[in-house]
Amino acid sequence: MADNRVARGIVLVPCLLLGGAFLATAVWGQGAAAENRPLAIGLGVGLLLAGWLSQLGGGSETPVTKPDESDPSP
Repeated sequence: MADNRVARGIVLVPCLLLGGAFLATAVWGQGAAAENRPLAIGLGVGLLLAGWLSQLGGGSETPVTKPDESDPSP
């Protein structure tokens, strides 16, 4: 399967936003949210790691498609 930079970005952005939101909830949570602090920390760190892991991988910059050589251009 070809490495797609756009798809990696689509995975990265929501993971970072949601991970940050869960970590912010863990830090500033009060009342009923304070009881779920370990869960919020776990989800936040997990999402941040998932976003980071989505950026790892193939560094090959080879094109996925090749130009059609049988089609002469004027």
